[in-house]
Amino acid sequence: MSATRRVNLVAIAVLSFSMAGAMATLCAIDHIRRGSVGQEALYLRSSKVLRRLSLGYTGLLADIYWTRAVQYFGEQHHNGSGDFRLLAPLLEVTTELDPRLLPAYQFGANFLAPKPPSGAGLPGSALSLMKYGVEHNPDQWRLYYNLGFLYYTEFKDYAKAADAFAQGAKLPVTNAFMPILAAQMAQHAGEFDTARMLWFTTYQSTKEAQIRQNAVEHLLALQVDEDVTRLEQVVEKYRAQTGRLPASMSDLERAGFIHGTPADPKGRPYKLMPDGRIEVQNPESIFFITKGLPPGAAPPQPPREARPDSK
Repeated sequence: MSATRRVNLVAIAVLSFSMAGAMATLCAIDHIRRGSVGQEALYLRSSKVLRRLSLGYTGLLADIYWTRAVQYFGEQHHNGSGDFRLLAPLLEVTTELDPRLLPAYQFGANFLAPKPPSGAGLPGSALSLMKYGVEHNPDQWRLYYNLGFLYYTEFKDYAKAADAFAQGAKLPVTNAFMPILAAQMAQHAGEFDTARMLWFTTYQSTKEAQIRQNAVEHLLALQVDEDVTRLEQVVEKYRAQTGRLPASMSDLERAGFIHGTPADPKGRPYKLMPDGRIEVQNPESIFFITKGLPPGAAPPQPPREARPDSK
């Protein structure tokens, strides 16, 4: 047998062993029970150790940890668990192994920060992840966008949000909304318009099904919140003009305040309540709304079912 052939056979054997070991690691994590997950899933938390064990195939291990992070979030959400303690470590290891794995940062920004059951309730971890992403990918406008989005939605830090959007707007390849968002943050203006632009840009800038669906649901909720706010303002104008509350939407239409019957994004007419409040007909059908709910009702959340890409 020639020396070249021996070298090739050894290389193939090493590669096969590495891939088999990586897959075995993933399978082992998948079968860990909830009670022991904290101890056993994180014993390979060190990216330095993983780099040595990978024999140069850090990209392969990063993909495995990335897949596990998505599966883990989907499983916990499906099971109705509010415990997402492994999500941040899994994403940290993923991005340390491959700092250029951009979807991991956007996934982290969308699902680490929000409170359970929509997310892990770890805005600090999300912020650290995004700063790490910007540091290692300073040419990617999406990461500056995610950073600004996080500062705005979770921390209400308009100055830092404006700075992140402005930095992203300076890049050779960027999004047309970035300078507009920077200006709006600096002025603290247009809450509905700003939030709509943020979620639209989130939808536009990713191919991840979970993130896109999350953005769509928030856009629908924003439309309801804005509609209800506007209609309740109209009711108040009617009362100020007539000295009484309208008995129906028809009263508002006859007075020239509205045209037609206002409906939610699902096509269901809004309800005018006797006390002048506006409610949606089926609150459970539109997730994340904060307006138009019966008194004391909590904002509805998406059903706890596994997404196709989280299985």
